Parts: sequence; C-alpha cells; structure tokens
Amino acid sequence: MSTFELLMQGFGVALQPINLLMAFIGSVLGTAIGVLPGIGPALTIALLMPVTTQLEPASAFIMFAGILYGAMYGGSTTSILLNTPGESGSMMTALEGNQMARRGRGAAALATAAIGSFIAGTIGTILLSFVAPSVSELAFIFGPQDYFALMILSFTTISVVLGNSRLRGMIAVTIGLGLGVIGIDAQTGQSRMTFGSLDLLDGIPFTIVLVSLFAVGEIMFVASRSLARTEGTNPLKGGIWMTREDWKRSWKPWLRGTALGFPIGVLPAGGSEIPTFLSYAVEKRLSKHPEEFGSGAIEGVAGPEAANNAAAAGILVPLLTLGLPTSATSAILLSAFQGYGLQPGPLLFVNNAQLVWGLIASLYIGNLMLIVLNLPLAGVWVRLLMIPRPQLYAGIMIFALVGVWGLSTSWFDLLLMFLMGLLGFVMRVYDFPTAPVLIGLILGPMAEQQLRRALAISQGDPSTLVATPISASLLAIAVLILVGPPLFRYLAGRGRPARGRSALATPDSNPAQ
Repeated sequence: MSTFELLMQGFGVALQPINLLMAFIGSVLGTAIGVLPGIGPALTIALLMPVTTQLEPASAFIMFAGILYGAMYGGSTTSILLNTPGESGSMMTALEGNQMARRGRGAAALATAAIGSFIAGTIGTILLSFVAPSVSELAFIFGPQDYFALMILSFTTISVVLGNSRLRGMIAVTIGLGLGVIGIDAQTGQSRMTFGSLDLLDGIPFTIVLVSLFAVGEIMFVASRSLARTEGTNPLKGGIWMTREDWKRSWKPWLRGTALGFPIGVLPAGGSEIPTFLSYAVEKRLSKHPEEFGSGAIEGVAGPEAANNAAAAGILVPLLTLGLPTSATSAILLSAFQGYGLQPGPLLFVNNAQLVWGLIASLYIGNLMLIVLNLPLAGVWVRLLMIPRPQLYAGIMIFALVGVWGLSTSWFDLLLMFLMGLLGFVMRVYDFPTAPVLIGLILGPMAEQQLRRALAISQGDPSTLVATPISASLLAIAVLILVGPPLFRYLAGRGRPARGRSALATPDSNPAQ
C-alpha cells in the first residue's frame, strides 16, 4: 500500500469526532502551556499521562501531538510580548520579537510567527509522511566528529548576538560555558564544580536559567527603574496585521527556517536550539536591513520560529521510525508508547499502522486548528502590553515561580532562579547580552560530549575531527564564517588606497611625457 493511501486511512482515524476533540484539546492546552514560562510540552505530557490511561492509544497520542505543536505556537507569544521565552526554541524569537513589540509592532510579530509556524509545521509534517525512513538514515551517517563539527558551526551564531561590545559578549559566552560544566561528568562520573552540593549534581537546569535571565532579570531591572514610569508605548500603533513589506520580508525566512529546522531536528543531537540559532545567523547575514537586527527585524522572528516548528516535526522521525528520542518531549512520548505496550520502530508502521498514520494525519489537522486559533488572536494577545506594568510584571513573576516549582518542587531551584535573576539584572544594567549565556550553556556540554566521544574512539588522534567529508565540510564553513568577513574587509581596505595612488599618479605622468 502506498504512503498516500496509508495517509488517507490515517485521516479516517484522525477525523473521528473523539479524535478531533482530542486534537482541539491538545492544541488549546499546548498553546496555553507555551504561554506559561518554564512549563513546556514535556512536563505537560508527563503530567497528563496518568489521566489518559483510559483513552484509546490513538486518541491519547493525537492529544499529545496537539500539545507538542501548540506549545511551539504559544511559546512565541510571551517571547514576543513579554521577552519571556518558555522554551529554549523560542529564545531567538524573543530577541527581535520583543523589540518589535516595544515599537508597537507586536501584532505583526505574532502574525509572522503564527504563519511561519503553520508553514513550517505543514511542510515538516509532509516530509514526516513521505521521507521519514530515508531522512532517518542520517542518524546512522553522522558520527561523533560530525556532530562536534555541527556544534562548532552552531557556535558561529554567537557572533551575531554579541551586542555592542565583543568583550562583554565573550564574557557572557564564558559564563554560559562555565554553567554548562556544573554537575556529573558524563564520561568519568566525577562531579564538577558542585562544591559539595547534592542539588548541583544534575547540573543547572536550562529552563531555570532561561526564565531567570529573561523574565526575573528583566523584572528586577524594570523595578529598579521605577515601575510607576511608563514608556507611553501603544502596542497597536503598527496595526493588527502584517503589511505588504512584512510579507515580502518574511516568506523567504519561513522557507529557509523550515529547510534548517527539519533535517537538524531529525538528528539525535539536533533539537530545536541549533536550527533556531543558525536561522537567526543566516537571516542577519542575508537581510537587506541588517541594521535593524537588535532593534526589531521581522526576519529575526520569521526564520527562527519556522525553524523551531519544523524541528518539532523532525523529532518525530527518529522516534517513530527508530524508537530513538532526541529531546525531552520525545523521551516522554517514548515512555507513553511503552506505557501502552507499544515499541516505536520500523515494526510500529507494520503492526500499528492505524495508530501511526492517524497520529501523522492529526498533525495536519492540529496545525490547521492552531493557525485558526492563534492568527485572529494576535490583536488580542498584544493587548497584554496595555496591562499596567506593576500587575503585568507581578503576573510574570508568579508564572515563573509556578513553572520552576513545577519542574522539581525544589526550594533549591527557586533559590537558583533568584540568583540567576540577579545575574540577569546585573547583565542588563551593564549592557551584557544574555543570549550568548544561553548559547554557551546549550552548546558547550553538547560539543564537549561529542568531542570526547570522538577522541575516545580514535584513541586521542585529533585528526579524526576532520576525517569524514561531513565534519571537514562543516568545520570549513565555520572557519569561513569567522574568518571571511574580516578578511574581506581587510582586502577591501588595502585596495582603496592602492586605487587612490594610481589615480593621483596619472596626471603626474602626463607632464613627463
């Protein structure tokens, strides 16, 4: 039976009334969860697993898929309006989206994020339907040295978020790398920089750092500058819809973000962070308005948000075809499959074809539900900015506390959130960029793990890092990105005086003749 015929059978399952209801509940719940900082789809699905044991497997997984996609949509709302990303994949969206909101263009930012999410989610689901088995073979092609090269390439995105001072930016990266090494060393099992604290053995949770630096640090900064003072910003002065220029500047980033997000999301070490970093860097380099980045460039919202949602579809490929979880959410979904006595892998498509194709078909339906739900609400959501600032920031703080407490019910995590918030406040006061901290925290441990794994396999031979065509190509691209621009500027600077001297020499030569 062809893939198209199987997909049509899947729509027959997904369009059943109970499954449509589950898709709607999952989409709404996922959107709401995405708005709450710190909670995320993985925790939500984990909390709902005991509740869904009485449901049919197809209905339960259709709801879980709606939560996954809905959280991607909802995460962009607080990122753009409140500079408070609830998930790591929404971090890059916050950089430009919040600046657009401050300029009264929050509705346009929400609209381009919603449309980009829909386009990327739809294309990603189509690829999941038709090319999942072949794309999943990338998991077998990539070795540790290839993953390390991919991490190094991702590190080049730091250069576009360093802020006004490269020194401050590099200090921020170093802070992130330092936070990333805290905990138990995965290779040796030894504790590192825990200072005898058992609570630090598992490392610094990324969600706590994310919420603290963006939300808590921002709240402290605003409070220190007097909450009573208002900026007089009208959140709707830019209109409640995208202009013709916005559409023109957004459609290419939507497609480029999708092209980056899906294949990297498929990789075991991919996730949503790397493609969003790369998408932001690509859009800044290709934009005709690079001067707007940092002050509200719509490309910086459209590209990363599309990459984020395409990666969400990508993580389902290795999960369904190989039984390989590549993110926290897919790991929870794997345990949900096993709770129903199902083992994801090639045989799942044979033994439980109705379930698998019903789940895939529900992604199309859920994606359509989400765009219908979220796009008209852009003008409503943006009115959050009209709430008086004391009440608004108090609400953000409460949601942050609830989200962090819900992760582990640990008082130590709340203390850690306060300390990280102080760090965010100090960085905000002295104009240190926060994004490099998070990039260093994410990519540092991942790069270290793949580097040590590659060197262990090669018995310490460093040449293994360029031994494969993939790793050599990725490292060459990273070097070109770092060295190319200053080299071209240097060559251009040398060329201009030379042309000037030749031009001056021409008149002098005539009298001599």
